[in-house]
Amino acid sequence: MNKMRVCLNKGGCNVYKKFIKRLFDFLTALMAFILLSPVFLIIFILIKLDSRGPIFFKQRRIGKDKNEFLILKFRSMKIDAPKDKATHLLDNPDEYITRVGRVLRKTSLDELPQLLNIIVGQMSVVGPRPALYNQYDLIEMRDEYNANDVRPGLTGWAQVNGRDELPNKVKSKLDGEYIEKMSFAFDLLCIARTFRSVSSAQGIVEGKQENNED
Repeated sequence: MNKMRVCLNKGGCNVYKKFIKRLFDFLTALMAFILLSPVFLIIFILIKLDSRGPIFFKQRRIGKDKNEFLILKFRSMKIDAPKDKATHLLDNPDEYITRVGRVLRKTSLDELPQLLNIIVGQMSVVGPRPALYNQYDLIEMRDEYNANDVRPGLTGWAQVNGRDELPNKVKSKLDGEYIEKMSFAFDLLCIARTFRSVSSAQGIVEGKQENNED
């Protein structure tokens, strides 16, 4: 009886992973994009008034099956900022972050354009955060947990358990834990905890930290 229950649970999870999750991602991202369109417009104006450069920032990231894609963000840094280095690894991030960018990053509003990445199928609402193409150690560690085999997420289990404060080994392990537990209920838990983390700016680190290169 217990074996049968395990099989049913696994079967349900597989259906969610293969079919329902993508539908959930698409509908959720599309609805959020429509509802937040006035916020997008306000941010467009503020970015253009604050500093010279484009509204959006594009960066090479690793997606499902280690295929590269361009992630979208609202530009929060000056145009001469290093483009292929994680901000928490910069020695002097304050030199590059704009005034509006500081607010966007503190509130995670700079991540909103990734709703478009989700709509076109490059990302998921919940999943491992997409690594930079040159974060080779993190990518390799994720291979151990099959965390490169799924779409990366706008938020994720590692995000709500420490975010930038976590060393790569811990991030990878948490990503693997997400892969094992992936389900509709677990995704809802991640989303709920994301709102809590964002409201308290939990885990956001600006500037190089010793443990981030582990």
